[in-house]
Amino acid sequence: MSRQNMVVTGAAGVGGAPSAHPDEVVRVSGVSRTFGRGEHAVYAVRDVSFTANRGELVAIRGRSGAGKTTLLNLIGGLDRPDSGQVVVAGHEVTSAGEAELLRLRRGTVGFVFQTFGLVPILSAAENVGVPLRLAQVPAAEREERVAVLLELVGLGGHAAQRPYELSGGQQQRVAVARALANEPDLLIADEPTGQLDSETGRSIMDLLRAVVHARGMTALVATHDPALIDLADRVLVLRDGRLVDG
Repeated sequence: MSRQNMVVTGAAGVGGAPSAHPDEVVRVSGVSRTFGRGEHAVYAVRDVSFTANRGELVAIRGRSGAGKTTLLNLIGGLDRPDSGQVVVAGHEVTSAGEAELLRLRRGTVGFVFQTFGLVPILSAAENVGVPLRLAQVPAAEREERVAVLLELVGLGGHAAQRPYELSGGQQQRVAVARALANEPDLLIADEPTGQLDSETGRSIMDLLRAVVHARGMTALVATHDPALIDLADRVLVLRDGRLVDG
């Protein structure tokens, strides 16, 4: 599939229907994902549909095993649904080829994971710069952008430190800066506060909210922490793979 075919053009949305909102970034339509077959089948996501707009932080809430991670993986192109359709920033994700998905993950979608995922031997600045190197951003521009991002997340004075020299909250801030490096339209955060204490976790959620609103991005944040839910603009509730609220 060519990049032109991957992009939903004009005013049409999924299936040719008009987009419900001019700032719509995410459209999930009737998405389902099952693992296994027959009596051993696990229905991770069942017929989920929703949209998310630019400048909106959407929390996806549910118990462990509710389907949050699977849903985020489907939206971010890390997995494929059995049925339904996902469109992100005009890109039809569901049937995209591997090359198109790679471009999507490098430029359109940024990821923040619970486990930080930093490269231990690289400094904070070098970790943030990894996506820019992959995108072949010139060195001078890369260094300038990395410095701005580290300042944005409150770590301007920690550029030379390696992950083991940083606290958990600082490591997650580096991960957030790295996810923002290529200025994505969508930020996907899967339990980003799961390994942090409540106060640090709230500071990370505050940071995500501030970045989303300041930069006009969209963020989908999976969490089961009720203390963080009130920081979201909207809350989607998953139960046994189904969207039951939102």
